[in-house]
Amino acid sequence: MLQDKIKQYTEEIEQITLSSAADVENYRLKFLVSKGVIKGLFEEFKTVSSEEKRVLGKVLNEFKQLAENKYQEGQELFGKSNVTATKRDEVDLTLPGEGFQLGSRHPLSLVRKEIVEIFKKLGFVVAEGPEIEDDWHNFSALNFPPEHPARDMQDTFFIKKQDGNDIALRTHTSSVQVRLMEAGKPPFRAIMPGRVYRNEAISARAHCFFHQVEGLYVDENVSFADLKQTLFHFVQELYGEGTKVRFRPSYFPFTEPSAEMDISCTICKGQGCQLCKGSGWVEILGCGMVDPNVLENCGIDSKKYSGFAFGMGIERITNLKYEIKDLRLFSENDVRFLSQFETEII
Repeated sequence: MLQDKIKQYTEEIEQITLSSAADVENYRLKFLVSKGVIKGLFEEFKTVSSEEKRVLGKVLNEFKQLAENKYQEGQELFGKSNVTATKRDEVDLTLPGEGFQLGSRHPLSLVRKEIVEIFKKLGFVVAEGPEIEDDWHNFSALNFPPEHPARDMQDTFFIKKQDGNDIALRTHTSSVQVRLMEAGKPPFRAIMPGRVYRNEAISARAHCFFHQVEGLYVDENVSFADLKQTLFHFVQELYGEGTKVRFRPSYFPFTEPSAEMDISCTICKGQGCQLCKGSGWVEILGCGMVDPNVLENCGIDSKKYSGFAFGMGIERITNLKYEIKDLRLFSENDVRFLSQFETEII
């Protein structure tokens, strides 16, 4: 019978002692929530006869009021407002405030900025371009023949446009050199920092995206000696005086003659270590005199003007500067790695 249940729960409530916030919460969960005792009694009240409702309605409302008053008393003793006040009273206002943890620049950003500042002192300006390029700016204008391996799908991320023409994520920032030469007239003296993409397996020594800084100088009577002296000065500024430099003949479609430049290993000081594979030398960039075909493709008279170009990977430079052995660390956002550069404040 409903009346018996009300009497039973009334006696239970009168015997309950709320001695903690946990007791108050358990009481609420049993009696006052949507699936609690009170709700269940009111649902049962709907099924009794009209005569019983006139009698039980008053009894049920008195029981509900009793249950709510009991909960209110517990709230006043152990509720949130009391807990908040207690915690506020416990605060020691004489203690120093909590400081803010300062962030730091990413190591790649630090090295990129340092490289840019060195070349700015030599009169180079910064030029930028799109990361999605067409075939002309990324390959053809730079003297890449149609059968060159770089045009294969396994080396480049190609994108199909709706009109059927291929565009791609740029594989080097040399495309910015083309845009610069097409848009103006010599002399040009600029560097092109930016992100580039290659279709390579990700490992400790390679990644599908990385960062480059390329440089271009075009004017009358520019020689390979100008290139060598410019890069020699750059190395002394970045790695310190006394760092040795050597040039090795190489091949790039857009420069002729071409060379790769090595520096004496900064880790072992040229004595031989794992990083330099015991040779005492580490390659840091490729360079050369701008191929006359590239100048002509950009509308520049190759008989009047000459120039040099170079390109370096910022990750390789950073590896040497901070002795980092795994390229993946640069893009994993691991705070344990990045916090090592916290002295460099943003």
